[in-house]
Amino acid sequence: MVATTKSSNSFAIWVSVAVVAALVLVGALVVWMNNTASAPGPVPAAANINTETGGIAVGDGANSVDTYVDFMCPYCNQFEQTEGETIQQLIDDGSITLNVHPVSILDRASQGTKFSTRSASAAYCVAESDPDALLDFITAMYAQQPAESSPGLTDDEIVAIAEGAGATNSSACISDGTYMDFATTMTQNLPTNPATGGASTPALVVNGEYVTVTYDPQTDIVARLN
Repeated sequence: MVATTKSSNSFAIWVSVAVVAALVLVGALVVWMNNTASAPGPVPAAANINTETGGIAVGDGANSVDTYVDFMCPYCNQFEQTEGETIQQLIDDGSITLNVHPVSILDRASQGTKFSTRSASAAYCVAESDPDALLDFITAMYAQQPAESSPGLTDDEIVAIAEGAGATNSSACISDGTYMDFATTMTQNLPTNPATGGASTPALVVNGEYVTVTYDPQTDIVARLN
C-alpha cells in the first residue's frame, strides 16, 4: 500500500510538471504569434527616427515640438503654409527639436491607391537616407498636394519630388513602399484631442502638451516654449 501511494504521488507530480510545461509552451507560442502579427515589417535604421513613436527628429533644441501630418490632408497643408517658416526658424536658432510624425489616416480619400500610406513611407525613406532633405521634401510635397478623393501622386511622382528636394538616395525605398507597414503601425500613435476625444491631423504637441491648432505660430508654438 505504501509503495502504491508513493507511485501515485510520483505520477501526480509528473503530470503536474507536464501540465505546467505545456502551459508555459502555449503561453510562449501566444506571445510569439501576437508579436509576429503586430510586427510592422521593415523598420527604418536611422538615429533620427524613433521606431517606438514614429517621430523623425530635426534639430536639437531643448523644446520639443511634435507634428502629426498626412500628406493628403488640406489642413496639414494650411499648417505648413502658416507655421512652417516659424518652425524652420526655431530649428535654425536652436530653440526646438521638431519631431515629424508622418501618418496615414486618409487612404480612403485616394481611390484605393493608399496615397497617404505611400507618402508617409516616402517621408521615412527620405529621413533615413537623405535626412538633410526632409523638410524640403515635406514643403515640396505640400506644394504639389493632390486633392482629396483623387488617386493622389504616383510613386514615380513622389520620387521626382524627393529628388528635386535633394533626396538622391531614397528612390528605390520610395518606389518599393518599404516603410508602408511601419507607417501604418506608427499612425496608431496619433494623439487624441483631450477636449473632444477625437484624433485628426494636423495634430500638434509642444513640450508634451496637446495644442489645438489655430494656424498662428506665435499662439500655437512660440508662446509655449521655455
